[in-house]
Amino acid sequence: MTEICWEVWSGTIILLVFILKTCGWINRHEDSNNGNEEGDGCGDVFESSLKSNPGGYQLICKPSTLANWLLRDIKHLSQMESSYYWMMTWPHLQTIIQHVLPADRTLELARDFLQMTDGGIVALDWVVGPRPAAKPRRGTNAISNPPLLLVIPNTFGRLTRNIQQLCLLALEKGYYPIIFNRRGQNNCPLTTLKFQPFGETADLKEAVSYVRYRHPSSMLFAVSEGLGSGLLLSYLGECGSSSYLTAACSISPVFRFQEWFDNGLPWLYEWIVLLYQKVILSRYSTAIAEVLPAEKIFASSSLRELHKTLFCQSKSETTSWDYYWECNDPLSDVDEVAIPILCICSKDDPIRGRPESTLPIELFRTNPYFFLLLTKYGGHCGFLNGAPVAWSHEVTLEYFRSVTEFFRTEEKTRGLTRNRGTNMLNRRRRPTLQKRETSYTGLEEIFSWKRSYTR
Repeated sequence: MTEICWEVWSGTIILLVFILKTCGWINRHEDSNNGNEEGDGCGDVFESSLKSNPGGYQLICKPSTLANWLLRDIKHLSQMESSYYWMMTWPHLQTIIQHVLPADRTLELARDFLQMTDGGIVALDWVVGPRPAAKPRRGTNAISNPPLLLVIPNTFGRLTRNIQQLCLLALEKGYYPIIFNRRGQNNCPLTTLKFQPFGETADLKEAVSYVRYRHPSSMLFAVSEGLGSGLLLSYLGECGSSSYLTAACSISPVFRFQEWFDNGLPWLYEWIVLLYQKVILSRYSTAIAEVLPAEKIFASSSLRELHKTLFCQSKSETTSWDYYWECNDPLSDVDEVAIPILCICSKDDPIRGRPESTLPIELFRTNPYFFLLLTKYGGHCGFLNGAPVAWSHEVTLEYFRSVTEFFRTEEKTRGLTRNRGTNMLNRRRRPTLQKRETSYTGLEEIFSWKRSYTR
């Protein structure tokens, strides 16, 4: 029955995309970037690398032991690229499927409301089901301390099919998914007249602290969707070695956020997202009118105008658009990121735009913690290859497993090396065994190694 519904939905959306494509309602973003091939000067590199790789992907990163380890594991996965003509021809199709269609199964959630220091409330949805009937939970310490997966949805607050399918697969693989809901979104009440600015991490920090309090012995991973990457990147940059995360992944991230708002989306996407935002805000219209120009908010004709009015034009003070992004740009502290983060992107992403002008390639080539998995097809948070579930979900969870295994292997290797060094020291300098200087040297080596992986 599920397969029949999937085929019916797919056929309907194929027809819809064809009509919209013919009318030119979903081409504006692509056309506006058609003549911009310069960007970081990487267009030719993309094309040649993707053509030469039979798997249909390219891993862009700074050469390292971890990079080689990840590339080895990625090669073991099944074919990523879709062989369906309609998937390769229309990236909008994959995008619409993952954002419009309902999930195959409904998530069973246990919600915790967290009150912030200023009185605001965020919500954490713990995914408790449906669990597979015949499959036992697998993963790190699967019985007593399952690994935790913190999921950060897009900034518009809608729980998409993409996020729900990811949570279902993670649950089957032995993870404990937790969905972070911002103030006033996804039925989380708005108790203060404050929405979360784009790069502000205070609420997420408190949520992570609460999760660590609940499960102090479990490993914590994080994954973001679309514009949710802004919050994840800001958090990793601000917290650095205190993020409490083992690794992170971002599916179809946007990097140059101010430019993204300034350029706008294709007409149809812009209209749908803008309408959805206004419907959410209309629930609090009376309260909003006390501190913000409500008429201007609901009369906004673009996401840029709506966002600017919401965060830069209160009745008490006005902030310039450029200064707002100077304070909230998620990439401002990117050099402080201290855990591996994998970014899964496609060349044909209609929401982010062309990779030559929207992907910070130098960041991936120079920062050892950033890894870019770039594919030729996939749309925005699509990455379908004919099955209802996206292959990006499998890659994400496999990446977390691989990073965990790498750290454990490195820990064992370094532990054996230190033990050998200690034994040789005992043999050669037995008369000075009681000196404290010898003990300090060992501690400094241990501390230096731990910091290099937990910063």
